[in-house]
Amino acid sequence: MASKKRGSEAKKSSHATNKDKDLLTRRNFIAAATGMGAMSLVSGGAQKTKEGDTKMPVWSGDLKSSVKQTPRIPTTAKTNGLNMIVIIADTWRADHLGCYGSTRIKTPHLDRLAKKGTLFTDATAEGLPTIPCRRVYHTGKSVLPAAKWQPLSDTDITFAEVLGKHGVTTGFIVDTYHHFKANYNFHRGYDSWHWVRGQETDRWKSGPKDKFDPKKHMPEHLWNQRYDANMRQYLMNTQDRKSEEDYFCARSCSAAMNWLGQNTGSKPFMLWIDMFDPHEPWDAPPRFQKMYRDEYPYERYLFGYGARTADIRSDDLPIIRDLYAAEVTFSDYCISRLLKRVEELGLMDDTIIVFSTDHGTHLGEEGCVQKTPALLNACVTHIPLIIKHPDKQFAGKRVEGLVSAVDFMPTFLAMLGIDDYRNMDGRNMWKLVTGRVPSLNENVYTVFNAFGAIHNLDWHYFQNVRGKNTGKGPCLYNLRTDPGQSTNVIKEFPDVARDLRKKLQNHLEIKIPPVRL
Repeated sequence: MASKKRGSEAKKSSHATNKDKDLLTRRNFIAAATGMGAMSLVSGGAQKTKEGDTKMPVWSGDLKSSVKQTPRIPTTAKTNGLNMIVIIADTWRADHLGCYGSTRIKTPHLDRLAKKGTLFTDATAEGLPTIPCRRVYHTGKSVLPAAKWQPLSDTDITFAEVLGKHGVTTGFIVDTYHHFKANYNFHRGYDSWHWVRGQETDRWKSGPKDKFDPKKHMPEHLWNQRYDANMRQYLMNTQDRKSEEDYFCARSCSAAMNWLGQNTGSKPFMLWIDMFDPHEPWDAPPRFQKMYRDEYPYERYLFGYGARTADIRSDDLPIIRDLYAAEVTFSDYCISRLLKRVEELGLMDDTIIVFSTDHGTHLGEEGCVQKTPALLNACVTHIPLIIKHPDKQFAGKRVEGLVSAVDFMPTFLAMLGIDDYRNMDGRNMWKLVTGRVPSLNENVYTVFNAFGAIHNLDWHYFQNVRGKNTGKGPCLYNLRTDPGQSTNVIKEFPDVARDLRKKLQNHLEIKIPPVRL
């Protein structure tokens, strides 16, 4: 993968640009090397005995050299003593934060964090959805071109493992249940981990199934068997909920607060919090829902996976948007309680705080509801990123350079003083903040199922990269005149589209389907 090549020494010496020219792919190189090896065995490699029989040479090399080895974690670097708290909130649209320009959505606490920290205006997801993104975050390695939903491999080195080798105490607080599916191992390397059970269709509770009727919580025209099964599981999981403290988001933040209280003497530390909210089902406490709508069609209107887009009516969309907005505001509130605890413990002066997400979602754009690969635009690919550093000189900064999710781990390690581990594909984006480099990436890339996108400061282009389903693409947006990515201008700028398509194909190192412009 081209993104992996960025980790080479040659690539490091050219930090400001990506390789967007035609390259001999790794696949072809291996094939060529294999062919040369086979030829040597057939022609000059074989030896003749005195009797004239052909004798194959005995392999005298290291058999292990052909097996992928786990990279070594060096321990020469010394940490700078700073702590870090990383908060990943699933499915958070960047434009649903006041600090990113929203005037409708109420997020006062994260807006306040942004004023005290550095906000990256153009951060982009790399591999989607949930698990591909976490593979990127926890390893610093690209998952392109396929962005597969799969566990960590045995040879992956995680952020927590690197920190552990450098004497950092690590904690993992999670209610995003996908992390703990069989053999996924995202808790690998952490000193402690805590799983808050019950989100979405997590098989936490198995009954009583007959006690709950999902039809009481959704319009009749949205009902189907899959939707019923998903919501029934969720209703069983939440049957013991009595107050806001029992909501999953609140429970995760409470667990994080407890962890901090128990580990303030274990500095330096890194606490990673991965909360599923504001992911579906959108089911915020009533007082947050009423911030956006006085009355809903149902006392507890549930919207989540299983609803078919074709069944959603135009009059459903305003309600769905309000349900999501309420979930966002509730998540902001829960995070504020955690941040308050950080202040009470006196940790603000020596702790880096990071807030981000994995991706956004669609809320009716071009008929799409929930994240839709076939419309791979900013609704999904643009992610919020706020980093609050103890040094007040970075407060209130806005960084407009292009950064990618694959840049997270290299940046976090560097900010903690760890510069000896380099087995990563991204770059240290904090150099943009300090002014050490004028730019970091010329283009950034995203793959979600069968669709791929290339994004820069001027243009955003996406198309299908495998298969015949063209979705809503191919699509080209002029970001200088249309930052909201609402108008496809591919017919007006065919040469731009062709150039970006070529760069996308070269970066992914796969032959992508041709398109008519």
